[in-house]
Amino acid sequence: MIDEHTDLIRIAKREHNKKRNYLVVNRLQGKHIPVQPDQALGMFAQLAERLEKRFDGEKTLVIGFAETATAIGATVAIKLGAYYIQTTREEVEGAQYLYFSEEHSHATQQRLVRQDLDGIMPKIGDVVFVEDEVTTGNTIRNLVQTLEQVYPRHAKYTVASILNGMDSEAQKIYQSIGIDLCYLVKTEHSDYEKALQKHLSKGRYWNMMLTSNPSKKEDLECGRFDTKKGTNVDGRQTVIMVKEWMVEGCVNARRLIFSDTYQKACEDLWYKIDKRLHEELKGRILVLGTEEFMYPALYAADQIAKSGANVWFHATTRSPIEVYQEEDYPLHERYELPSLYEKDRRTFLYDIGKFDLVLVITDASCLQRIGVEALVRAAAINNDKIYVQTLKRAR
Repeated sequence: MIDEHTDLIRIAKREHNKKRNYLVVNRLQGKHIPVQPDQALGMFAQLAERLEKRFDGEKTLVIGFAETATAIGATVAIKLGAYYIQTTREEVEGAQYLYFSEEHSHATQQRLVRQDLDGIMPKIGDVVFVEDEVTTGNTIRNLVQTLEQVYPRHAKYTVASILNGMDSEAQKIYQSIGIDLCYLVKTEHSDYEKALQKHLSKGRYWNMMLTSNPSKKEDLECGRFDTKKGTNVDGRQTVIMVKEWMVEGCVNARRLIFSDTYQKACEDLWYKIDKRLHEELKGRILVLGTEEFMYPALYAADQIAKSGANVWFHATTRSPIEVYQEEDYPLHERYELPSLYEKDRRTFLYDIGKFDLVLVITDASCLQRIGVEALVRAAAINNDKIYVQTLKRAR
């Protein structure tokens, strides 16, 4: 159980971010730090349990914030039996957007698919915003203001988060405008900047952005892969086992979805993975999600763990974070990659260990071969067997 006394958070240093120099890293969230999937899902479920008696699922819309809270939001929506949509920074085909800002972030622009909200908001009595942490509360206030302009005073708003770092003044503002709060752990940010000053010894940085012409997909499927090509990776130059395949039917949570449908899609994804890899899902396994795409990969990781394997999960991220050698600092190695979603944008992965199998599960189109190869190359620094599961979205 998560409570006020849980040793849950670590403080990391953002790279070149003058708005907020530090980042609160939740060690059970499954984003920056590898976590056993049942621990992450258990924490998310605990938050959902605090909300279950408050809402009628069929009249509730849960909005999960990209990128770090998408799995939390999905878990809450599924537990409540509610509608679900996540915010996004990605391009959604055919979408019109509602825009709002996340002022402290390295990527400030957030958005929701407007035509989906237009169709559902007349039916909605409660909107639940789900975040990993709320600090000033300004991001959600910006979104509430946007929603109020488009759908005037229609719904009641609640903010649910794992961590809450709002000061008394920010909480009073929420109370005055009728926004309820629900959270697991109260945090205090006053000493976070000071906590970073003791870290002096830089960690290890791997640059996977230096890429040559991408290999053919057939090369990946046949295991023909040079771990050194186009990167500054030192050490071995070996052929590793790499397989890539695509399945159909993944539901895109950047579009409005009923949570039961989303859960069934994740179960179907797991069935297809298990059917293909059942004999290989043994030993120590790392499952990686990509950026905003977390819940389906986390669900699959949990199912693999239930079969008896020693499974860990985390995901790539847009967040550029400094790494240091000290043991009490949360992140020690950083891998800088071209995004699988947009080749000219950086994405990051931290602290890849050694595993019997690394399974990447992504909803990126994977037309960006450079991004796929860079991620495989990063995983190949410590691992010899890497599989990439790409998904063809249902819509």
